[in-house]
Amino acid sequence: MNIVGTLVMDAGMDPFVHIAYRQIIATISLVPFAYFFEWKTKPQLTSSILFWIFLCSLSGLTASQIAYFVGLKNSTPTIACALSNLIPAATFLLAIPFGLEKVGFRSKSGQSKVWGTIICVGGAMLLSLYHGPIVIGQSGIHWKFAENTEKKNSTDHVNLILGPLLLIVSTVSYSLWIIFQARVSEKYAAPYTSTMLMCLMASFQCVIIGVFVIHDKAAWFLDRMRTIAVLYNGIVCTALGYCLTSWCIQRKGPLYVSVFYPLMLIITAVLSWTLLREKLYLGTVVGSFLTVVGFYGVLWGKDEEKSKSETENLEIKTDKLKQQGAK
Repeated sequence: MNIVGTLVMDAGMDPFVHIAYRQIIATISLVPFAYFFEWKTKPQLTSSILFWIFLCSLSGLTASQIAYFVGLKNSTPTIACALSNLIPAATFLLAIPFGLEKVGFRSKSGQSKVWGTIICVGGAMLLSLYHGPIVIGQSGIHWKFAENTEKKNSTDHVNLILGPLLLIVSTVSYSLWIIFQARVSEKYAAPYTSTMLMCLMASFQCVIIGVFVIHDKAAWFLDRMRTIAVLYNGIVCTALGYCLTSWCIQRKGPLYVSVFYPLMLIITAVLSWTLLREKLYLGTVVGSFLTVVGFYGVLWGKDEEKSKSETENLEIKTDKLKQQGAK
């Protein structure tokens, strides 16, 4: 998603147009799955569930993706992917006021979550504000399309303050979506239908915003590369990606989903260096490392907390069985 999005935006495609088409393609691709797999088995759709799906569309698709792609246009794929590692920490912080997480400062698990969050945020800030010397130079691999777009946009699209700032906004919006989606999955166990409705609502939102922001009709024209990009990002990244994420949240919880983000950072950094000839700077490397370390600190604390809770529940059940046996 990062690589394809960067290429088409460097080639001149506006991010608002890209996002609007992406939501429309995702909606169309999900309709047959929602109809054939869930039409007869899906729960009743109430106004309360529709409201939560609307919140999901607003936070997880519209706000998150607009901030992400505009931030990506003013940044690099590696920085964009690295800042996405803030999602576990942001989700943890946002879950506290919603009553979904508790902070126990006296326990090791609570301290690990707090310090992990601080390190994660610190790494993201370092990555955003500090560039430093070049660690690895440009790749020797040549891709004609990438070279042409690089020459066309070599100096005018990178803003090392605005880009990372918008990417952090995108991270917070996506973290809100994870919290809202957990509520939707609990009340409405139909991932294809809920994701299709979410994409449908986001399509209207993004088209309205796009028409309001982009007045040039020619900007909405799709050539071959733009068509491939919106099809890939719409079908694979939005339709398939959000369905699988919703399914995982429903069965394993939000924390399980976030464990794979550091892997995405490594893959994106390698592909960006290989295909886009992106340079790796010291700030990017150190900031990414701290972000990943902080993330796994939060993960370890959450895992310890879950193990302790399961042990306590088992002890309570054992005590009840002993009391019943004594009677």
